[in-house]
Amino acid sequence: DANLPPSHAYCAFYLWLREARAFDAMIHCGTHGTLEWLPGKAVALSEACAPEVLLGATPLIYPFIVNNPGEAGQARRRLGALTLGHMTPPLVTSASHGAAGEIEALLDEYAAAQGLDPPRARRLADAIVARARETGLLAESGFDETMAPADALARIDDWLCDIKDLRIGDGLHVLGRSPTGKAREDTVAMLSGATGSEAQHIEALLEVSAKSEIDNLLAALDGRFIPAGPAGAPLRGRLDVLPTGRNLTAADPRAIPTQTAWELGRRTAAEVMTRHAQDHGEWPRQIIIDLWGSATMRTGGDDLAQALALMGAKPVWDAASGRVNGYEIVPQSRLDRPRVDVTLRVSGLFRDIFPTQIALFDEASRAVAALDEDDDINPLAAERRAGKSEIGQPRIFGTAPGTYGAGLTDGLNDRSLADRDALGRAYLAASSHAYGVGAEGIAAPEAFAARVAGADAFVHVQDIDGQDVLDSAPYAEHEGGFAAAAAMLGSKPALYHGDSSRGGAAKIRTLAEEIARVVRGRATNPRWIAGQMRHGHRGAAEIAETVGNLFAFAATTTAVSSRQFDLVYDATLGDEHVRDFMIEANPDAARATALTFAEAARRGFWESRRNSTTAALAQLCGAAA
Repeated sequence: DANLPPSHAYCAFYLWLREARAFDAMIHCGTHGTLEWLPGKAVALSEACAPEVLLGATPLIYPFIVNNPGEAGQARRRLGALTLGHMTPPLVTSASHGAAGEIEALLDEYAAAQGLDPPRARRLADAIVARARETGLLAESGFDETMAPADALARIDDWLCDIKDLRIGDGLHVLGRSPTGKAREDTVAMLSGATGSEAQHIEALLEVSAKSEIDNLLAALDGRFIPAGPAGAPLRGRLDVLPTGRNLTAADPRAIPTQTAWELGRRTAAEVMTRHAQDHGEWPRQIIIDLWGSATMRTGGDDLAQALALMGAKPVWDAASGRVNGYEIVPQSRLDRPRVDVTLRVSGLFRDIFPTQIALFDEASRAVAALDEDDDINPLAAERRAGKSEIGQPRIFGTAPGTYGAGLTDGLNDRSLADRDALGRAYLAASSHAYGVGAEGIAAPEAFAARVAGADAFVHVQDIDGQDVLDSAPYAEHEGGFAAAAAMLGSKPALYHGDSSRGGAAKIRTLAEEIARVVRGRATNPRWIAGQMRHGHRGAAEIAETVGNLFAFAATTTAVSSRQFDLVYDATLGDEHVRDFMIEANPDAARATALTFAEAARRGFWESRRNSTTAALAQLCGAAA
């Protein structure tokens, strides 16, 4: 909140460090903190800006995850930080466990019996469907009662493959250490597959990275020069970001969207259109795309390219420099479907970094709205002719200048106050500032509410492995906040969560499918939980974060089922070993998790299958306090 100054205790801590301790430098460990988001100007801070007041000229060394160029840029711009890139956490494939593992084994038996013993195969098919129904996997797979048995089995098999293909963190990254054992084998194999490089070369890069992270941290404290290096996601083929331990640099905004991003974004647009047509029997006419700054910098602008492609526009690049210098309208004869009226909901970071791209999209949308095309082909022109909007109708919205987020943080942090309509209103209030030609953050609440109410679909695309919808709060704040706002306005648009982490066109799932996949693949996965338990206090906090984000989606959407709370409870506080770990390693996280489950039950999001749950949670709150 740009209007909320830091608390007295917050200010006192920094001033004590500067004045009483007279420290020479600060190391800020963790992506990201709060100092760089405090009130003040976005760039060229003055003595009246909170980060400058608190930090002053103190050198700040900021170990920062290498795949987050956008937020690293925020630390550089507003703190003058040296952002020292570090490796991402080791990843493993989810594999099958629990009920999914049981059904996968039955499917293998069924495949073997089909040719050798058809009667047994039929009995196994019945057993698979029954077990999948009992465990909730059947409903999650998209099964409906009209399906033939073979189609039902195929749908179940596809869903299990989708779950076990999810890549999850195997613990956290430790600064200056490369992965060991199975985690190292999996990391090397994934990087080799993503980049085409030899395993031996990747092994060497991992070792150099580990050494550089510590050596360059010490060199920075010595006041020596730290070489620059690019930021990006290694598993998206960006082997150039290794070795880590360098001062992170970002993409040139003038080249966004890149020509590669255009190709990927264009294909993702086609996937979104196809999925909506399959789900609803018709093309979408209005779509809202959730556009984030860090993702844009990592991908070179996939999401912006997707938005332009949906609308039927294309960037134009300078042949010599590769920079974007305009746009062209794709003739209707070259499109295989109608144009889409696209609205962008941009993050505060995107607004700060990409004003040129905001202007590009705004100008392209005006040009499309001015076309003389049939109403069923061009909804932007149809809306103009109907007198519902002007050619310059705002189609880019975000928070007020100098502010960030989606306006839901306080409401979701206070679980008991997380009323869905109130959260929807908070999202609308925070997001309703218009941007574009002649509109630099102008409050336009009615215009934004109309775009939300009229949307057929909302799309957010996740671009890197190792992150998911339950990984951090912004997913629930942005995707859930939109859903709550639409519901409050009497609308129920499709909620799509894309996954472009493997390159190529994004895999488009509904938000409910994505949450179910993450619950099964990561949140309840014994390997992920064991990995967090290796890290004590921090690992317990990660478990609590996942539970809190599941609650946030339940508070803002209808995409979370009671069974999913059951599954997560059974894997965390319902498991004696995990419960005891959390109480010992991080009692605050244990208590917060217990309170979250209790509030989910009180609000009707969760009806536990265990009769003892209420008493157990009450006891845990007391034991962890």
